[in-house]
Amino acid sequence: MRIADFGIKEARACLFVILFFAAVFSVPRTGLLGVPRYDVLFIIALAIQAWMVWAKLETIDELKAICLFHAIGFVLELFKTSAGIKSWAYPDFAYTKVMDVPLFSGFMYAAVGSYIIQAWRLLELRVRHHPPYWMAALIAVLIYANFFTHHFIGDYRWHIAACALGLYARSTIVFRPFDRDRNMPLFLAFILIGFFIWIAENISTFFGIWKYPNQLGAWSAVHIGKWSSWSLLVIMTFTIITNLKHIKEQIHVSE
Repeated sequence: MRIADFGIKEARACLFVILFFAAVFSVPRTGLLGVPRYDVLFIIALAIQAWMVWAKLETIDELKAICLFHAIGFVLELFKTSAGIKSWAYPDFAYTKVMDVPLFSGFMYAAVGSYIIQAWRLLELRVRHHPPYWMAALIAVLIYANFFTHHFIGDYRWHIAACALGLYARSTIVFRPFDRDRNMPLFLAFILIGFFIWIAENISTFFGIWKYPNQLGAWSAVHIGKWSSWSLLVIMTFTIITNLKHIKEQIHVSE
């Protein structure tokens, strides 16, 4: 494998992630030109998306999928920051806040979807031994539901993770970094992506973009358990993308 080629394609797949989080880490907490920080980040995220579509780095269909991820993530943010839950909080003022959640926050979830979508095209991803799509969709629904229900009926993430492991045990992701196919266990890819998101979350909380209750006095590392949450979110995101692609293929076949 030519590491340079793989690195270039990975960087290209992370284009939205890189640009968006560069803004997250560089925009001052006081904002810019009198505009609050969270509002600036929302404007920047919209501008990045518009530019990527204009530059044909992203298709309209891909933009629709990213908007879906934004909506899914934003609903989760609304719940997690609501009264009585308060898993984390966005302490700064913003005009683009809905129920104490800034609109830019949904783009953090959309960034995961953007990376997978871009990597799929650039690395010519294929999945060997993909499980039945309805079963994968069911696991994804359970993952999303557990983010809400664990506050009331217990956390079943490890039970769901075990089911996902069994479902994807034979699945392999095939990618082409340069001139030949390479492969990796699909579940390992989920875990690795989740780990890098956990690292990014530590950096984000260090800069005070949002804070967990244990970070209000002084910053501390995000609990390692969040790695599992992010890995499960990656599974959910990947499932949505594969199911959307499957549905699109079925429509084309029927035509």
